[in-house]
Order: sequence, then C-alpha cells, then structure tokens
Amino acid sequence: MTGTTGNSAPRRSEATRTAILAAARERFAADGYERATIRAIAKDARIDPSMVMRYYGSKEGLFAAAVTLDLRLPQVGGLPREEVGQALVSHFLDLWEENEELTAMLRVGVTNQSGAERMQEVFRDQLLPVARQACPDPEQAPARAALCAAQLLGLALTRYVLRLGPTVALRRQEIVAWLGPTVQRYLTAPHPA
Repeated sequence: MTGTTGNSAPRRSEATRTAILAAARERFAADGYERATIRAIAKDARIDPSMVMRYYGSKEGLFAAAVTLDLRLPQVGGLPREEVGQALVSHFLDLWEENEELTAMLRVGVTNQSGAERMQEVFRDQLLPVARQACPDPEQAPARAALCAAQLLGLALTRYVLRLGPTVALRRQEIVAWLGPTVQRYLTAPHPA
C-alpha cells in the first residue's frame, strides 16, 4: 500500500471543477459570453479542454454553472403595497442595463437545459419570496411570481436580446409606466374567478 486513500479522485475532481469554474467566471467577465471559449477557459484553468466538456457538457452548461446571479431584489415589505410593481420593473431595468451576465444568462436559458434550470432556480429562490411578501394570498404566490417573471423576462428578451426597435426605443419612464401596473396587478389584484 502506498498510503493513498480512495478519496483522492473525488478531491481531484472537485479541485478540477473549482478551477474550471473560477477560470470561467473570470473569462466570461473579461470577454463576455460570445467571445469566451472553452479552449481559453481550459488554458486559464491549466487543464485540457476535454475536461471542461467532460464536467459541463458545453459552453452553455459551463456558463450556467459558473454564473451566480443575485438579483438584489428590493425589500418590498417596507414599500407601500401599491408601489411594488413599479419598484420591481425599475429594479429589473437597472439590472439588465448594468449586468451583461444577465442578458447572456437569458440567451443560454432559452437554448440550453442547464441554463433554463439555472434561470428557474434564480427566479424561484429570489422572485418567489418577493411575491409571497406582496400578494394577499401566499398560496397564489408561485403563479403570481411566474406571471411577473413572464412579463419581466419578456421585456428583457425583446429589449436586450432580440433588440426589437419599438421596445428598445421606449424610454425608461414609459416602460415603468406601462409595466409597473401590470406587475402590480399580478402581485396584488384579486384572483380572477
């Protein structure tokens, strides 16, 4: 016996994953999603590119695992109930305009299963608690949060990914004025019978 344990392979595996994720985060931040390559990430992690593919399957899968999204949602408990919709729309506009990773994550989420699962986690873990605070019936919170997500992600898709001219041309105040009441209704209006 050489004194090694059977646990060295899992430790090496975990160290390799950690190195890949650290390199990916840096590379995606520096180069953006489109320009970052598996080869460059592997070089930064000092491993063979095939190892990246072994652990994450694709660039999309790696991105979904590497990017941690904190939506930094406002605490709605301190807001007047009728202002929650506008506050959320305004906050999401700030996020989309300052965080390139969010747009890249949306692109990945619509084309890759692991990216979609990551987006689902983010909205479940971060938007659902806000809906629970704001809506009159906590049992309806999941459906109401899903409607808010549909509205906010639809805006992000048309404004920041597809860049539809009329959506891009809308001024921030117009978007908040149009969507704020809709998000508000999803959160606080009586349930349609």
